[in-house]
Amino acid sequence: MANHKSAEKRAKQAEVKRDHNRSRKSLMRTTIKKLRLAIAGGKKAEAQDLLVSTQSIMGKLAKTNTIKAGSAARKTSRLASQVASLK
Repeated sequence: MANHKSAEKRAKQAEVKRDHNRSRKSLMRTTIKKLRLAIAGGKKAEAQDLLVSTQSIMGKLAKTNTIKAGSAARKTSRLASQVASLK
């Protein structure tokens, strides 16, 4: 446990930040799952709409270092190529 007032504050801030990041990562995973279901179902219009929102979420998470930039770029690229291959 923290012994100084500043250390207590940092611990509290870290907890708030961890909860916020966990929530945002969960949202990202949920949108990816929805997008993959749309791709599997062959729903191109729905998949294109979901791709835009998924890219936006991943970009924001990468910008704040919640996820690594390379990881976001890789996932975005792979999902985009899957959507592009739909007929």
